[in-house]
Amino acid sequence: MTQKSEPILIQAEDMRHEFMRILVKHGFTQEKAEHCSDIFVNNSIDGVITHGVNRFARFILYINEGCINVQAEPSLIKNLGAIEQWDGNLAPGPLNAVFCTNRAMELASNSGIGCVALANTNHWMRGGSYGWQAARKGFGFIGWTNTLGNIPAWGAVDSRIGNNPIVFAVPYKNEAIVLDMAMSQFSYGKMEIAKLKHEQLPFPGGYNANGELTTDPSEILETWRTLPIGYWKGAGLGLLLDIFATVLSGGLPTHEISKFKYEHRLSQVFIVFDLSKFDEHHSLHKSIEQIIDDFHASVKESEDSAIRYPGERVLFQRKNHLKNGIPVEKSIWESILSL
Repeated sequence: MTQKSEPILIQAEDMRHEFMRILVKHGFTQEKAEHCSDIFVNNSIDGVITHGVNRFARFILYINEGCINVQAEPSLIKNLGAIEQWDGNLAPGPLNAVFCTNRAMELASNSGIGCVALANTNHWMRGGSYGWQAARKGFGFIGWTNTLGNIPAWGAVDSRIGNNPIVFAVPYKNEAIVLDMAMSQFSYGKMEIAKLKHEQLPFPGGYNANGELTTDPSEILETWRTLPIGYWKGAGLGLLLDIFATVLSGGLPTHEISKFKYEHRLSQVFIVFDLSKFDEHHSLHKSIEQIIDDFHASVKESEDSAIRYPGERVLFQRKNHLKNGIPVEKSIWESILSL
């Protein structure tokens, strides 16, 4: 049996310094490098290393392969009042997503609701980042992206549906409740981490080469036959998210994106609600607190069970990682230092 390697602890500022150095080296302005490195570091601080430090080297690869244009900015295609279409122009995905979330908030401030549909963009990394961004400013948020085909239709063996992550977020106290989920039972990033740590998944996450459900991430990563959440329901939801992202943005659907060597030219949607426009605005926060209080009062299955709302675990991770450092696999950190 392969022995597990112990991760090393990297302080957030050290990580930010290295990311900044590498991004500037690859053509980013100082300002863009700061914003982009903050996104990668904050994702890592919050415990989402799959779309933080673990994803950084691939981000640089996509720059080198011409999938990401570091000088590009998003441009307006069409204004339809509370809805706008934008072209991402292959600019860095996280920066495009921050921009679109801000623009959707501006539209919502005028109309109560704002929708920005973005075509021709890159991977946004952790979609939850933009839910936190909006909710911390008092807005409700729904956003999603399409991807290349990496989930099979229910009853199929080849992967033609994207795992198309979707994010829901609402303000809660000084933070937020944020649900950030892919249409696969386990994201590819989480399966890659489990494989790296030589761990099994806690529940079956897909099929092996023999068509059998398995908890072995290596077998699923080999077949690309992941299990959709809710079985046929998740597969259907993934399909509809792709359709809406494509129609609203005028961008590419999953089956076209799947033709590229690397995943890029994605379509995304950012919908924001200005909760301050509602007459019941002052009681909304109290209502949310009451819902969460009732949720926390759930009868535990066992003493070890943790009843947490979406995003609650992030608060504990953030505090721990800021104090003690971010755990990173040594090989991953060494590869970043060499960039």
